[in-house]
Amino acid sequence: MAKKNAFYAQSGGVTAVINASACGVIETARKNKDVIGKVYAGRNGIIGALTEDLIDTSKESAEAIAALRYTPSGAFGSCRFKMKSLEDNKLQYERLIEVFKAHNIGYFFYNGGGDSADTCFKVSQLSEAMGYPIQAIHVPKTVDNDLPITDCCPGFGSVAKYIAVSTLEASFDVKSMAKTSTKVFVIEVMGRHAGWIAAAGGLVAEQGIPVVILFPEVEFDQAKFLAKVDDNVKKHGFCTIVVSEGCHYPDGKFLAEQGTRDAFGHAQLGGAAPVVANMIKDALGYKFHWAVADYLQRAARHIASRTDVKQAYQLGKAAVELAVKGRNSVMPTVQRLSDEPYKYKIGVADLKDVANVEKFMPKDFISKDGFGITEKCRRYLAPLIQGEDYPPYKNGLPEYVTLKNVAVEKKLSEFKL
Repeated sequence: MAKKNAFYAQSGGVTAVINASACGVIETARKNKDVIGKVYAGRNGIIGALTEDLIDTSKESAEAIAALRYTPSGAFGSCRFKMKSLEDNKLQYERLIEVFKAHNIGYFFYNGGGDSADTCFKVSQLSEAMGYPIQAIHVPKTVDNDLPITDCCPGFGSVAKYIAVSTLEASFDVKSMAKTSTKVFVIEVMGRHAGWIAAAGGLVAEQGIPVVILFPEVEFDQAKFLAKVDDNVKKHGFCTIVVSEGCHYPDGKFLAEQGTRDAFGHAQLGGAAPVVANMIKDALGYKFHWAVADYLQRAARHIASRTDVKQAYQLGKAAVELAVKGRNSVMPTVQRLSDEPYKYKIGVADLKDVANVEKFMPKDFISKDGFGITEKCRRYLAPLIQGEDYPPYKNGLPEYVTLKNVAVEKKLSEFKL
């Protein structure tokens, strides 16, 4: 039986280490050339498959692929595009089959978060529903750390490290100015429904920083919050606040809601920090500064966690190894064995148990007052931000790779999304 080619694509918000997973997929596929032919990448995610806009990664040198391990963002382009069910949009799935057939693709590796797991699960069903053999493997990725079953998600450890470091450094700044100037610093972090990233800001408490965390899992109580901030300022002279973009009132309305929605139908968020800061100013009169980490937190490859980079590569590698073993509709996972010393192994989960399931912060990870993290949470977070994995530098700047991304010749007619 002739060997099949592979299709790899990146989806959703990119991370500091998603390209490390791509590196793991491509390098491992090249080592299994007796089973896997070429690896085609989708330009701009699954859209590349639907529009037959494929990239031939075999045109890239071994050195260029290896350099992906050090390069942030999505080297092949990502997208926010959620495929509907087979029943609701059969044309799109028929198009996928058409493209896969035209390019002899038998392996599908989709690198993304929860919505991507759902798409990958749907594609994995094509063999049975449409009579085409395709092995679909999901490669986990999300800074939100909200995929189930896996202990952590590639991308999270690095964003957690960035937020912990940034919160610590900014807190030292405000502490030094608090006597005569700024007394409150607010940093807004990503996390629509799960407060994992915000929790990372709580690690600075170990260095004596009075920090207040606003989690999506805890309904916002304005009076209780203001009392906590006021108490911190009176005791310590200053206060740092880490607010998740998903922080919401008891009625479910986000502090940061803008009234618009993204391509997945999620409420468009952004602006919790100024809301919180001005609330403090109006109620307590304290001078403040605020910042929104935004893209900076997920793009900061220069301070990526070594643990995170290693796991991102390992899960990309494991995805190919699962495919070679004949597995379908699965996702490689991280299974924690111990906190101290940190030990883990690579496991596997069925996509039917992953798709459309979110993992939230456990209640015993959040302090009783709702504004901090527990020792159990600290033990969970600490290993994930350990180690540095600096990229090569040139002329004072990180030296990242830009691939050639040579297009594969199209064989089919145009398809409109």
